[in-house]
Amino acid sequence: MFTLMRALTYAALFIGFLLVFVPGQLLQRAGITRPSHIGAPQIAGAVLVVAGAAIAAWCILAFVFVGRGTPAPFDPPRRLVVSGPYRFVRNPMYWGAGLVLCGAGIFYGSIVLVGYALALFVIVNLLVLGYEEPTLRRLFGSEYEEYCREVPRWWPVRRRIGKAD
Repeated sequence: MFTLMRALTYAALFIGFLLVFVPGQLLQRAGITRPSHIGAPQIAGAVLVVAGAAIAAWCILAFVFVGRGTPAPFDPPRRLVVSGPYRFVRNPMYWGAGLVLCGAGIFYGSIVLVGYALALFVIVNLLVLGYEEPTLRRLFGSEYEEYCREVPRWWPVRRRIGKAD
């Protein structure tokens, strides 16, 4: 239970800052306000936001209940998480965040938010390559190497039917 509380606290801080506060500031500075009516773009954007949030929540729960840790780099999982959304792509939490930002960009009709999502992806990719992957290799060794051979870093691939997960 304590691990879940830590994970939710870290996630709230991460989400609150990178996915709520910063985008809100960008929208405010660009003079973009809530759309006056809800149309197809707003519905599509909301669907992406919900899908991204669901993926992120699934990842957090996998970190807590499978990995016995949190997504925070200073409080990592004790076991390698390769199930749930992690069986399709090695970085699904970042996919979730990207979907949230792109969905918000579509909802508000803001290219600025989509640009922010792309900039955040570049930064996250550098973090993954320079810190996360070397740290996971050091912590989990051959288990992580095998996982890297089986599961792509960014672009999900369809798993063959009958292949054990």
